[in-house]
Amino acid sequence: MQGKVLEVSTAERLERSEIEYMIDRMKAMEERPGNPMGIEIQYFGEAVAFYSREMPWPQFNTVKGISSAEESYLPEIMMFYRSRDRNPQIEITPLRAEPTLFRSLTAHGFFQSSFHATLYTECKKETNSSLEKKTNDIENIQIVEISSHQFDDYATVHCLGTGLPISGIPHIADNNRILHGRKGWKYYVAYDNNEPVGAAIAYMQGNTASLTFATTLPAYRNRGIQTLLIERRMRDAVQEGCNLIVGQASYLSSSFRNMQRAGLQLGYTRSTWSSLTPLSGLM
Repeated sequence: MQGKVLEVSTAERLERSEIEYMIDRMKAMEERPGNPMGIEIQYFGEAVAFYSREMPWPQFNTVKGISSAEESYLPEIMMFYRSRDRNPQIEITPLRAEPTLFRSLTAHGFFQSSFHATLYTECKKETNSSLEKKTNDIENIQIVEISSHQFDDYATVHCLGTGLPISGIPHIADNNRILHGRKGWKYYVAYDNNEPVGAAIAYMQGNTASLTFATTLPAYRNRGIQTLLIERRMRDAVQEGCNLIVGQASYLSSSFRNMQRAGLQLGYTRSTWSSLTPLSGLM
């Protein structure tokens, strides 16, 4: 229900949901024959460090779940990434924010580079009736939970919707097709007269669903397609027994506002910390 008071236990579930889907996604890529993406997952206390040799982007080389309790692990964390020639991104939620941790990160050459919002809504089974009425109310738009042979459609929208080159379509398709049929994962494509124009992913574990990714082709934005994709994932999550829906977005971005329109409210903004200098230059 929108406007409900956020409890500490719920905030903990929000953070845990993001860590859990990232662990499962990275494990799926690691389990590919030969581990072609060079995936590694390392635990430092309660913190989880993710690394990919072939994907240098921050979201695949990030530390989640860190708090002041893990300050003593910072040299090991730095060495983990330094030995792999990678600058990590470190994410801190308000639940784990402590001045001592911030000072330690600064001493290791990190600075706060951005914020990222986590939104949520708590759902009940009766939520489905209202979502059912809203879903697919845009003419010619069909929301489909895709099968394994439709991942090229997904990858095409993923690349064109996020500004990646079309040469990346086969790689995006392969890295996501491995999640098809894996417990908890659902992939959706929005079609306009059989042309893929939007895409989205959901991950469900226990009674929590994460809206992990979504994008729309630039020419089809501002038409409500993302709202349809959010509502479809929410409806399916409630049918699967989930009572908490979680999503992440840049603060006040179009994705943020789309989630608000669908009934999600702000849980918190987490801080993102980035390296000020190359790791090879750190002590």
